Amino acid sequence: MGSTAALKELQGDLENKANDLSKLQKDIAKNHQVRKKYTIQLGENELVLKELDLLNDDANVYKLIGPVLVKQDLAEANANVRKRIDYISAELKRLDATLQDLEEKQNSKKEAIFKVQQRIQSLQAGKGKA
Repeated sequence: MGSTAALKELQGDLENKANDLSKLQKDIAKNHQVRKKYTIQLGENELVLKELDLLNDDANVYKLIGPVLVKQDLAEANANVRKRIDYISAELKRLDATLQDLEEKQNSKKEAIFKVQQRIQSLQAGKGKA
């Protein structure tokens, strides 16, 4: 009778760990989506910066604000794009650190699940022999 209770407890533990693993995997997928968005934005902003660098100092630069194009100083536009690139780069570094942490948690959760599965199998094997 004791092994049946232990088996049920282990199965409940296994289910909890599997739910935790599933949540971690969803968080990792979300992190990848956000990272992809920022990577695209970084590429776009680097392209804008290259375009701004090609312009003469007296060139007219316009910024889209809502439905209106507003004239903007070239130096100001350059500074704004560089700030955006710095911000996006910092966010990507933060996301990388978060992803690494999530992957480490995922790996430890997988190991814990594997150990519980082994204990369940050994209990079932012992029960079959009895």
